[in-house]
Amino acid sequence: MAIAFDDDNCNPTNNEHFQQVLDKSLANPARRRLIRGGFGLAALSVTGMLPTLAHANTASAPGKASALGFASLDKGLLDQVILPPGYSFTVLHAGGDPINTRVTSLSNQGTETDDWSERIGDQHDGMDLYYVDSAGKYSNRDTGRAVLSVNHESSAESHLLHPRGQTSNGVTGRKFSQFGDWDLGSRPELEVLKEINLHGVSIVELVKSGKQWTYKVDSALNRRITPQTPARITGPAAQLDDIRAMMVTRFDPSGATSRGTLNNCGHGKTPWGTYLTCEENWSQYFGMPAGANPLDSKTTSSRKRYGVVDTALAAGTKAGRSQGWHTVSDTDNRFTRWNIAATGASASEDFRNEPNTFGYNLEIDPLNPGSVPAKRVGMGRFAHEAAVCGLPKEGAPLAFYMGCDSRNEYIYKFVSTALWSGADIGGGMAAGDKYLDEGRLYAARFDANGSGQWIELTLNDPKISGYGAYRFANQADVLVNARLAADAVGATRMDRPEWGAVNHNNGEIYFALTNNSAANRTPVKVDAANPRAYNDLDGKKGSGNPNGHIIRFREQGGLATAAGFAWDIFVFGAEDDAGDANLSGLSAKNDFSSPDGLWFSRASGICWIQTDDGAMTDETNCMLLAAVPGQVGDGGRITVKNSLTVNGATVTGSQDTFIGATLGDAKLRRFLLAPKGAEVTGITETEDGKTLFVNIQHPGEDTPALGTAGDFQLQSQWPGNQGYGPAGRPRSATLVITRDDGGVIGV
Repeated sequence: MAIAFDDDNCNPTNNEHFQQVLDKSLANPARRRLIRGGFGLAALSVTGMLPTLAHANTASAPGKASALGFASLDKGLLDQVILPPGYSFTVLHAGGDPINTRVTSLSNQGTETDDWSERIGDQHDGMDLYYVDSAGKYSNRDTGRAVLSVNHESSAESHLLHPRGQTSNGVTGRKFSQFGDWDLGSRPELEVLKEINLHGVSIVELVKSGKQWTYKVDSALNRRITPQTPARITGPAAQLDDIRAMMVTRFDPSGATSRGTLNNCGHGKTPWGTYLTCEENWSQYFGMPAGANPLDSKTTSSRKRYGVVDTALAAGTKAGRSQGWHTVSDTDNRFTRWNIAATGASASEDFRNEPNTFGYNLEIDPLNPGSVPAKRVGMGRFAHEAAVCGLPKEGAPLAFYMGCDSRNEYIYKFVSTALWSGADIGGGMAAGDKYLDEGRLYAARFDANGSGQWIELTLNDPKISGYGAYRFANQADVLVNARLAADAVGATRMDRPEWGAVNHNNGEIYFALTNNSAANRTPVKVDAANPRAYNDLDGKKGSGNPNGHIIRFREQGGLATAAGFAWDIFVFGAEDDAGDANLSGLSAKNDFSSPDGLWFSRASGICWIQTDDGAMTDETNCMLLAAVPGQVGDGGRITVKNSLTVNGATVTGSQDTFIGATLGDAKLRRFLLAPKGAEVTGITETEDGKTLFVNIQHPGEDTPALGTAGDFQLQSQWPGNQGYGPAGRPRSATLVITRDDGGVIGV
């Protein structure tokens, strides 16, 4: 989601930009020959790349589309979901729909008096489908019965949940969005409960009639995971006591448990059949009131690196990133927990450590309503965006690839200690304990010659143990402050790493790099993996790298444990008339900006690209595109010509990089247009590829606070204006897309 917090650069390091690396390489004759010869990475050939999949995962071989079978959509600005001819959609559910009959149907006027904990959450995002066998266990084959898990990211439209917007000190009509003031004054309890509980995950059972799926109200499998749901704190056994010492709060002085999950954006599906929901921009909800006692310098450094407000404000001073949840009086700390000042004599008497309990992959067993979710601390703490598992290989470790979604942040990899066994399919949370607690955490460095390195984040590395900007106490500190550890080892700062995805045909990993600003990307601040710095030519929507790109890499030998990889850039987002910035030769039929969601269809082999755009929205709404993937190295080396106006002066420069083969109309097409103000994010499919589930998030995001006329000036009225639910206010929703002839989607 393109919220302003993503624009923040919390990375103060001077990690080497790879223009400097490239200059060094070109100064060395041997390296110069390597670069001019292309990748020069014979050791990273595709031969031997594909691992043998576990027996239960080979029931259906992945499809491999060579061309797309639908007409590309024109750009558009209508307040509708638009699909190509021959395709149709229905709405599965929208924010506020009941998951049981204990709550009423949504009025869409904000008049509900329940707390939203038994309704579908808001801001639909990552999701996945889980088939249920006759014994109620997970199956990776279509059984005709399924559960859908859906993330709910943000509270950007919280003012629309209430009759007259958000209330503070009795004044209605407010819109705090992501960035209200910390000193808001008191807020009503019911408003705050709705805003808290719209976050998290919705889990509902699906039933199929003919070719159409609907969700089953009152299923025993339906449940909500919210910011108030208890969760276990887990991690490597050797570090678990130290980890839990950093999680001590008044809620649990032992640090063994915490409450809930926030800003659930990307996701992952484990080979054993559980759901990983990724806690993304969670830091914005915490703060300290005026006059609070300052904390120790290490805590302050940690909070600053994660964007957590940690200022003991002078009286009357205002600070952002709060919904005012802390202002409600309580006896059970449901609201006090958002105040992270040191109000007690020790951490067990207040919530100074509450931010340490967020920023993880939370594992959920969607088929076991009685199971307790687990925070997998061993996978690191940051603004998690996706946790994509590489292709499982029997008897080998598993690798999970993760992005940190803020500008100038890193791409990470977690490698399990345990070796994969297909016997663990359906193993639930016990399998998660086996594979996700013990392992090694790495950060990626993208080198200028098209190779890259995984750098382990371990206290055994002198760069980490001797890091001057932050003194790590132990390995637990490294995991909880993974951003700082990645700073220390010189990982490559990226243009907002969002979703990752794995190509089932060759095991290559793709990551969406959504965008960056001119403050971070100028012609002298580019590198091979983030090579563009330019002005948006129409002058309306920013500069730097406003359109983003998609990077991909291939592990050496196809191994989860590989220390090295080869990489190139799959495609650059751009407007079709962007001149030198349109490096992928996009046309008006397939130009796009700000790639966000990424996902590969196993049935067709299509790479689906979802956008969360702020740079092309003057000419088109956000979109879903289909692409035919190739493989790393199918293009070549190019020189990027950059020109950017900085403080009124034109700065130019060039940058060498590697790009994949050009995607013409047959291999990249626009499949779906979203309503006004919405992003397209979250996607999965049925096993046969004939039903596609897609999420539409925050239609009408730019709807302002209550107007002087006494009503909202709605930017969007979707999905009510296309026949779903009560008309009026916009709602996030999940689409069910099918081909009218019953065929596989996209081909």
